[in-house]
Amino acid sequence: MGVKNIAGVDEAGRGSLFGPIFAAAVLMKENDYIDGVKDSKQLTPKKREILFDKIMNKAEDISVAFESNFVIDRINIHNANLKVLKNSILNLSKKPDIIYVDGFYIKDLPINHTAVIKGDEKIPVISAASIVAKVLRDRLMIMFSNLFPEYSIDKHKGYGTVKHKEALIKYGKTIFHRKSFNFGNKRSKTYGPYQ
Repeated sequence: MGVKNIAGVDEAGRGSLFGPIFAAAVLMKENDYIDGVKDSKQLTPKKREILFDKIMNKAEDISVAFESNFVIDRINIHNANLKVLKNSILNLSKKPDIIYVDGFYIKDLPINHTAVIKGDEKIPVISAASIVAKVLRDRLMIMFSNLFPEYSIDKHKGYGTVKHKEALIKYGKTIFHRKSFNFGNKRSKTYGPYQ
């Protein structure tokens, strides 16, 4: 049948306390590989940036979707996650023959796809998507850090580090912090001014 177009899909920012959730869909020919591509969490920021440029140059198509913290608070993080994964796929300009989604089956997606647990570690095109989503979201977090320097968002990218939680206690939340985030089984009120 010839060479197939394979799409990999992954998200970034699901577990963050701050800002949007991103998803990327990367479409590549099945025989195209980029040396060094692996799960974005296993790469340094510098290496991710290098691979990001290679992916942007080699991919047949790339689509990115995101939802704000306001939408996350309204529909919950799980539904926002599924929404960005779905939209990143639907916004591809080229039709994939095969779609691999990291971790999630999207029940209302009108295209056949396969959910792969820890797919960002197993399937290179999902790894590529994880890099694209992570790099673009991190760049946005650095821009946010210029607006809110006291939170050190450029360092933790909005995730729940000790330093970030301490800043929330000291300064309270910004309008871009997620009100609905759970710390384990406890609501955010555990951290006082964050609520």
